[in-house]
Amino acid sequence: MQPIPANQLLAGLFLAGREPVTAVVTDSRKVSPGCIFVCFAGKNADGHDFAAQALQQGAAYVVVEHSVPGLPEQKTVLCQSSHRAMVRMASNYRTLFSPKVIGVTGSVGKTTTKEFCCAALSAFGETVKTEGNQNNEIGLPNTIFRFSSSTEYAVVEMGMSALGEIERLSRAARPDVGIITSVGTAHLEQLGSRENILKAKLEICAGLPDGAPLVLWAGDECLPCAHLPSRLRPVWFGVSEPLAQVRAENIEPKGEGQRFIIRDEEYGRFEAYIPAAGRHNIHNALAAFTAVTRLGLDPAMAAAALSQYQSTGMRQHIVQHGGVTVIEDCYNANPDSMRAALEMFKDFPAKRRFVLMGDMLSLGPITEQAHEEAGALAARCGVDYLIAYGPAARRAAVTAAAKGIKAMHFDTPEDAAEALATRLAPGDALLAKGSRDMALENILKLYYDSKV
Repeated sequence: MQPIPANQLLAGLFLAGREPVTAVVTDSRKVSPGCIFVCFAGKNADGHDFAAQALQQGAAYVVVEHSVPGLPEQKTVLCQSSHRAMVRMASNYRTLFSPKVIGVTGSVGKTTTKEFCCAALSAFGETVKTEGNQNNEIGLPNTIFRFSSSTEYAVVEMGMSALGEIERLSRAARPDVGIITSVGTAHLEQLGSRENILKAKLEICAGLPDGAPLVLWAGDECLPCAHLPSRLRPVWFGVSEPLAQVRAENIEPKGEGQRFIIRDEEYGRFEAYIPAAGRHNIHNALAAFTAVTRLGLDPAMAAAALSQYQSTGMRQHIVQHGGVTVIEDCYNANPDSMRAALEMFKDFPAKRRFVLMGDMLSLGPITEQAHEEAGALAARCGVDYLIAYGPAARRAAVTAAAKGIKAMHFDTPEDAAEALATRLAPGDALLAKGSRDMALENILKLYYDSKV
């Protein structure tokens, strides 16, 4: 973080002095002289308990949601929401810099699209990106706080769990181009309807300037029918959709990735290669190419730079273990991403295909139906074995078995790992897919350790 006067950073929150603030931290272990320590009440610890200690260690101010005995009033920023305070400070800090910014949201593919954007933007200059999936009212501000006078480009990811969050994030980040990857059923439990999910994703428009490009997937069920702000310029991408202005043609597998031709109605034809499998990753790459070129950057360079994409975390991370190809796609799952993963896997070269499927969480009333559909899709995609883990995934196993494939359900990681270890053989492939809280990586670790 570049030093900024406290009164400028805390504008709208507190009448502060002009002393320089050098960092904004939410972890008491990272407190340093001149920082602002923001207190959050977490599951395991409450930052308010460390507020006095932070001041003793040199923090310039502490941000609290309730009064804390013993804190000096002139150093205490009392607010209703520490989350809102983080976003406000980020918005204030953002005014110091003028990089070209791409904002990314959507139900599926946000993080992967963000990584493709970063790969392309990095070919043109110094780029800041959201790390991992730090896309909420803490993560996005932390991304903005990494901006400096040398930052030329940035790509920021925006997630949400309620209406209004993406609007606040977008107004703070003030992107030059917006991307909505899709409108799916993730967060259905919190938002209640797909219409509300669409409304939440469209909140990214709030921070875009008049005339800004809004990059949209032409194959989405909701976006082509959505009422888009007339002040923005929609640009549609896709593969075979008639609405698409930027499309992929001549798609061919190449190694563990794909090569294709990008046909852009505005800029022409460009060869591209991405080191990732699956049609959904073609969509993610097209979204990135469209956004980067609408910033005015060279399309041929942008297309070539897509090859520098690197997967993050446990998103389609490919591991070779004992002759078995394991696709670790354990970061998260919902019906749309599960469908994309299974459809990618049906064409994956292997002697036999195994799927380790964990529960898809936060689906509310469609939970049972979604898992039954996932089990049926696994069968249609030619999966040889379905190993289901979690109470909801049991429905997937029952449905898959009824469709004629070998399917079994386990309640413990140890039993699921043993089922994999006793069945997988060299030449096989395994796809692991489930929601984050299912921690499928623990099952994979048990499997790996059993095969050392």
